[in-house]
Amino acid sequence: MLAKHFIAGPIAAAFVFAPICSAHAQDMMPGLDLSSPDMTMAEMTRAEVQAELAAAAGRGADFSGKRLSGLDLSGLNFSGAILRAARLNHANLTGANLDGAVLDQAWALGANLAGASLVKASLFATQLAGARLDGANLAEARITANMNRARLVGARLEKADCGVDLKNQSMGLMRASFKSADLTGADFAGANLTLADLEFAKMTSSDLSGAVLKEADASGADLRGARLDGADATGLDLDSARIDSSAAPFLAKAVHLDRAFRD
Repeated sequence: MLAKHFIAGPIAAAFVFAPICSAHAQDMMPGLDLSSPDMTMAEMTRAEVQAELAAAAGRGADFSGKRLSGLDLSGLNFSGAILRAARLNHANLTGANLDGAVLDQAWALGANLAGASLVKASLFATQLAGARLDGANLAEARITANMNRARLVGARLEKADCGVDLKNQSMGLMRASFKSADLTGADFAGANLTLADLEFAKMTSSDLSGAVLKEADASGADLRGARLDGADATGLDLDSARIDSSAAPFLAKAVHLDRAFRD
């Protein structure tokens, strides 16, 4: 029902009739034409976006449902802005301030958010597959987004809530998905990754200290050099994952630890 309020046309149909965030559904919607003008064109210019931000005077500009794909929005201050169901595919948001912004159900496929700040932002069912978030700050953000194949090298996700959303089961299993993402050196200290999808993710030298990894799927992931002290790995699936031999004591409650490759 949430999607019906914010998304029109074929995108609404995709959200209403597809289980958007079940085990595999946080990836692209089947049958949706991602090359359509609705997903690739912009209805505003950078100058017009800047004017809207200035007019809001810090009250949180509303760009709900706006088509902003491909725009250069680098360095702009979107703090507190509402970008629900906005289309930002392949937009340039490098260095942008999105602290506290609402990006629920937004489309930002292949967008560049390197160095952007998304502290305490809301990313509910956000489509960020293939996006670049190197060095981005997502500390304390609420993330039940599709970040499959995204780059988050050196990104900050301290105390981010990427765990399953038990309040929205009617929409399927809402959780963060980092399948095949590059999380090299990412900081997940104290983050909630309960039931998160980390399959085949590159997590070398990442900081998972104090993180909750309960029943997350890290099969095939590369965890070599990751910091794991204080992490709760209960039920973490490590089938075919790569780990350091010295990390085994921190992963004693994981499943399929015997199937992990140890260096």
